[in-house]
Amino acid sequence: MTTTGRRALLQAGAAAGATALVGCTSSGGGEAPRKPSAAELEAERVARAEAALRLRSVTAARDLLERYDAALAAHPALAPRLTPLRRSVAAHAKALGEDGTTAKPATAAPSTPPSASASVSASAPASVSASASASASASVSAVPVAADPRAALKELAAAERKASEQHTNALLTAPPEYARLLASVAAAGAAHAYLLTEGAPA
Repeated sequence: MTTTGRRALLQAGAAAGATALVGCTSSGGGEAPRKPSAAELEAERVARAEAALRLRSVTAARDLLERYDAALAAHPALAPRLTPLRRSVAAHAKALGEDGTTAKPATAAPSTPPSASASVSASAPASVSASASASASASVSAVPVAADPRAALKELAAAERKASEQHTNALLTAPPEYARLLASVAAAGAAHAYLLTEGAPA
């Protein structure tokens, strides 16, 4: 073989070796995934804790809303007294559930169609799907209500105090803006409890 031919063969072999080496390197999967930093892990922990706190808060408010709807269904005569308070509780549940908080849907959506029972429609605004209304009725019927109107008011007052206490306890770990909202809702709940038992005659 001539010198020129030998040189060409060596160059071809070197080129093939280099190509194989590059192929092995690239097939190794590239760089390993980056591990999150301590700051990133802490930020995720804080976000999860806040989401859980918001979920508990909005669930407490919606449970209270269920009790109002159940009381109104059992005692339609209490509607003039309970409807304003129920409207306030519904607004609190909505405010606490903003920013993407997920929780079980409220018993009564912000509104109820005219075809719903008179007691529930008297306590809720208008326009919600039939499926939501059926779900609301099922939830309301599952909440026990005292047969005596005075006892039913006392039950609602106790539920208001319990929810108010839950919101107050949540203040300790809530972010500043949400803590202010919780404080406002807790104060309103205490006022509602007073109005339900001592603030007006039953």
